[in-house]
Formats: sequence, structure tokens, C-alpha cells
Amino acid sequence: MKTLVLIGIVGFVAQLVDGSLGMAYGVTTTTLLLAIGTNPAAASATVHLAEIGTTLVSGFSHWKFGNVDWKVVAKIGIPGGIGAFVGATVLSNISTELAAPLMSIILLTLGLYILIRFTTWGLPKGNLGKPLHKRFLAPLGLFAGFIDASGGGGWGPVGTPALLASGRIEPRKVIGSIDTSEFIVALAASLGFLFSLGSQGIDWSWAAAILIGGVIAAPVAAYLVRHIPPRLLGSLVGGVIVLTNARTLLRSDWIDASPSTQWLFYTPILIAWAVGIWYSVSEYRRPGARVGRCARCGGSCCTGTQRGADFRGSRRWAPRRWRRT
Repeated sequence: MKTLVLIGIVGFVAQLVDGSLGMAYGVTTTTLLLAIGTNPAAASATVHLAEIGTTLVSGFSHWKFGNVDWKVVAKIGIPGGIGAFVGATVLSNISTELAAPLMSIILLTLGLYILIRFTTWGLPKGNLGKPLHKRFLAPLGLFAGFIDASGGGGWGPVGTPALLASGRIEPRKVIGSIDTSEFIVALAASLGFLFSLGSQGIDWSWAAAILIGGVIAAPVAAYLVRHIPPRLLGSLVGGVIVLTNARTLLRSDWIDASPSTQWLFYTPILIAWAVGIWYSVSEYRRPGARVGRCARCGGSCCTGTQRGADFRGSRRWAPRRWRRT
């Protein structure tokens, strides 16, 4: 019972992070399941089964708060589902001894990206209003879906930064659209695992615990996406993912490092993580960086010169209370 409660808390926290960042639910939960000895394919299958429910509730919550672009959801979600089904089939047909280190490498890479990306730059701001074409979204969805299923996570870490970097969609709608389209990816990946593995190795009680925790957190996360600084969340989550998967790799049969050798790697990781958190907090607290809700993106993503006040003269972006009657 204690284990189920802890796993439920993991699902709750992971969904809070995912709903605020648009990434890291699968990466975080899969990493923790691997850390307690779960089979890689079973871990990914368990997480994706739980994600069917959490992404459905998360997508509905983001839609209610106006955070979803349905054209983007359709153009990226369907190719993502195809990629996820293929990725689940591939992961199910390789040995556990090979899968665990490979999955850890994928997760470690994604963790490094999250840590560096958010600590250094935070959420990018760019050119809004330009259309996102299918020729960009379809290959992105296909690749992100494959990585998500085969690596136990990656839909958000691949899709969210790519959409943000395009500068063509508001940050809050990037997060909401990625979270909503992930329902298609989770459903397709789950079908792929069930066809390849059956129910072998899947702990249904764990999936239920993750699901319950995530469902509780989903509406909270959709609301908090407008208030929590994504930069700090990215630094915290990225460090956890890097540290945990470095531990898995160092203890795997590929490396089998001694405890003293392991700490030679853990120490610089911990120091870099602490520095990253400090830098994120410093940037957030820097004069001119901590601003109110931005009238354009609806959240705390804008810093420096891009403040909510800058847009108060715009009837298109300004909240109703700012508009002239």
C-alpha cells in the first residue's frame, strides 16, 4: 500500500510538471520505475496506459483554460500515434539487458536537454502568428512519438521545444496542444505494447496509482501553467532525470562501475544541478524578470522587455479588463 501511495505521488508530481512545462511526465515516471527495477518495456507500457487517462483529463483542462490549438493537435498527434505504435513494437522485441541501458541513454540525453535548455534560456519568445505547416508538424510528430514509446518518454521534450523554437504559437498553447495530442500517442503506444507483450509484466495497480495521481494533478497543472516559472521547473526536473539515469547506466552490465567510481560522476552532476537551480532562481528574481501575467501568452514566460504592460495597448491581446470600452 505504501508503494502504491508513493507511485501515486510520483504520478501527481510528474503531471504537475508536465502540465506546466509541456514535457517530462513520461520521462520522469519511467525513470523512477526503472530505478526500482521495473522491466523497461513494462515500465513504458505501464506509463503509457496511465497516460491515456491523464492526457485526456489534461487536454480537457487545457481546453477549458484556452490553451489548445486544435489544428496543431491534429497535424502532430496522428503522425505521433503512428510513431508511438512502431516504437512500442521495437522496444517490446529487444532484450531487457539491451533495452535498459539504451532507454537510460535516451532518457539521460533528454534530461540533459531539459536541464540545459530551461536553465540557460527558459521558455523562448519569438514571432507569433505565423502558421505551422503539416510538412513541419508531421515528421516532428512521427519522430517524437517513436522516441516517446521506445524511450519511455520524449513526446514533450522533443515536441515542446521544437514548437517553442518555431516562435509561431503562444507558449501556453504549445504546452496545451502538446499535452492534448499526447492522448493519441499514449493510446497508440499502449496498443502497440498490448499487441506485442500482452499484459506480461504490466503492473495494473501501479498504472492505476499513476493514473489517479495524474488525474488529480491535471486541472491544477493547467491552471498553474500561467503562474509557475517554467525555467525553475525545467532545472529541477532535468537534474532529477540526469542523476537517476546516470545511476542506472553506471550500475548496468555495460559499465558496472564501483561505488567510488560512481561518485566521481555523481559529484559533478550534483554540483552542476545545484548551480543550475541557483542560476534559474537568480534569473527569475532578477529585477525586470519577475513580471505579472503576460497579456500575450497568459503566463510567466515573458521576461525583460516582454512584459504584460507592453501589450496593454493591443486590443487583440489585452485582457478584457484592460480594453477600452
